[in-house]
Amino acid sequence: EVVNNAMELVEQQSEQLTGVLPKSYTDFSDELLGELLRIFNNNALDEVGGDVIGRIYEYFLNKFAKNIASDDGVFFTPKSLVKMIVNILEPAGGVLLDPACGSGGMFVQSLEFLKNHKGNLREISIFGQEFNAETWKIAQMNLAIHGIEANLGNSYADSFTNDKHPTLKADFVMANPPFNLSDWGQSSLKDDVRWKFGLPPASNANFAWMQHMIHHLSPKGRMGIVLANG
Repeated sequence: EVVNNAMELVEQQSEQLTGVLPKSYTDFSDELLGELLRIFNNNALDEVGGDVIGRIYEYFLNKFAKNIASDDGVFFTPKSLVKMIVNILEPAGGVLLDPACGSGGMFVQSLEFLKNHKGNLREISIFGQEFNAETWKIAQMNLAIHGIEANLGNSYADSFTNDKHPTLKADFVMANPPFNLSDWGQSSLKDDVRWKFGLPPASNANFAWMQHMIHHLSPKGRMGIVLANG
């Protein structure tokens, strides 16, 4: 109950985390939570310096994803792949969009790129969207831990049927959308303005993802995406 109350207090001080933090700690034993708190209440963590909590969070995200993820790209994109996309696009300033943002790895790596190149986080505006409710919350927590302000919409939502940023034009679009989605809502979107290069097939959303992202590019925008090898 004490930990649950602490989550409530944190949410009261952060608009970004309102309604996001877990409050189900009564599911766990007092002994388990006590040991966990002792591990993190450790001077050694302070002595490491830098974004140590963010690194710990990323480590557990990776472990968690390996245990539960069955569909490519649904939850977690390998850091090496994210880093390659970010390094190619070089998001030093402007508007950045990930319309299938998962746990927010593209945003975190973009922050690392800025730090490594002495850039300013205030010179980049971050937008994202995520379909899965729990993953949307995990992304909000991930961004908060890294000190990143981003607009992920006011809730989780489907990028095709409920685009949270319909008029946005981005300088950088980067994403690893879920591959080969069937039943993605084509029947209700046949006359959508995004299908500049033709109506995507109802049986597979890959072409829809590509056009959705092209639609959100600014005239000089660049994009890096992961798609199925087909």
